[in-house]
Amino acid sequence: MPEKVLRALSFRNISALWIFAAMFIVFAIWVPDTFLEWNTWKALFDSQAVTAILAVGLVIALSAGAFDLAIGTELGLGAIFVAWLMVDKGMGVVPAIVLTLIAGALIGLGNGLLVTKVRIDSFIATLGVSSVLLALIAWVSSSQQIVGVGSSLEKLGTTEIFGLTLPVYLMLAIGAGVWYVLERTPLGRRVYATGGNIEAARLAGVRVAAVVVCSLVACAAIASFAGLLVTANLGTGDPTIGPAYLLPAFSAAFLGSTQFRGGRFNVWGTIVAVYVLATGVKGLQLAGAPIWIPDLFNGVALLLAVGLAKFEATATRAGAVRRLLRMDRRRGGGAGAGGPAAAPAE
Repeated sequence: MPEKVLRALSFRNISALWIFAAMFIVFAIWVPDTFLEWNTWKALFDSQAVTAILAVGLVIALSAGAFDLAIGTELGLGAIFVAWLMVDKGMGVVPAIVLTLIAGALIGLGNGLLVTKVRIDSFIATLGVSSVLLALIAWVSSSQQIVGVGSSLEKLGTTEIFGLTLPVYLMLAIGAGVWYVLERTPLGRRVYATGGNIEAARLAGVRVAAVVVCSLVACAAIASFAGLLVTANLGTGDPTIGPAYLLPAFSAAFLGSTQFRGGRFNVWGTIVAVYVLATGVKGLQLAGAPIWIPDLFNGVALLLAVGLAKFEATATRAGAVRRLLRMDRRRGGGAGAGGPAAAPAE
């Protein structure tokens, strides 16, 4: 038991939490007047809820082996589309939300078909779709903010429960739902199998094309939901917000893959990573760092996270090989020891 506890608390398993603890101590000493205030942490939890939701959606696609580089613009389209439906078309809040989620799912379906049927690599397919969505956002909004979405939608983004806004609780609910599907259902096992080795999964009878398509549909629908939450919080549909979420989402997903699950993309590691990265950025901002620090911080974090994820995967494979070799040696040694005794010399 102590060995399991030590392994669970090791830096290799929960490095993000150790980094968070170190950053907390540094910034608590450096800028205690602002860093330790409840309002600072409340703003941090509230502002990063959307990023965490987006990153959780991305985990689904990455777990299936697909890179959705359109996830930022999917969020942007969700943000502008719900505002356009409510303001320009006079639609009620519930139908507008439903249609926005359907629009997001259809974009994901298009991504999935491009990858599985047209056989375009997910990098290229989603990058091209991202450019198309940017044009669509500019066309729908005329490159202008859509104001006056109304209090009915704003309540979704600003209502507070126990001092935190509703998106924080929605993030936890979505995270719990995605975690359950990925970790506790046959569908989740098929997703991980497809992302781990698509050919082996196909030979094992997994319908890998359907898994990839469904993963991208879920990813885009969640991204659209995150976008409408941004509009609910701002009270305005902003056509420029989407791309800024791309890098933080990928940084969190890859850093999260090095936490808890030994190199596998997972929900709770990703959510922890979102808030660890945000804590570093917030602490530097409070200390008077330049305005470009968030981009630098997230870029470096993404590079380190991908490097760590690759190292984790390599270490895992190397460990498996070593275990196999040890087993072979034991079997060989056992056969020699348990074989017939050597005949006495004449």
